[in-house]
Amino acid sequence: MEQKRAIVSVVGKDQVGIIAKVTAILADNQMNVLDISQTILQDFFTMMMLVDVSEAENLDKLQKEFDQVSEEMGLKINIQLEDIFQSMHRI
Repeated sequence: MEQKRAIVSVVGKDQVGIIAKVTAILADNQMNVLDISQTILQDFFTMMMLVDVSEAENLDKLQKEFDQVSEEMGLKINIQLEDIFQSMHRI
């Protein structure tokens, strides 16, 4: 089976537990993190993850779980298939 990959982006005010909550959702859904980049600019947190979503039925359930964390923590969390992400961000 071909590997399906998605981009998870997280942006918001830096606080304890962001990475833990996002990766817990991925782990609960049997999704492996392939690559991760995280930066803090002043007190602003940004993270991009490349995730294997080959096992995912659809990403809507995952986005709903991320939306709960987004609300709790005041973040913006999105998941998008890699090919869609690339076509949207092509220069």
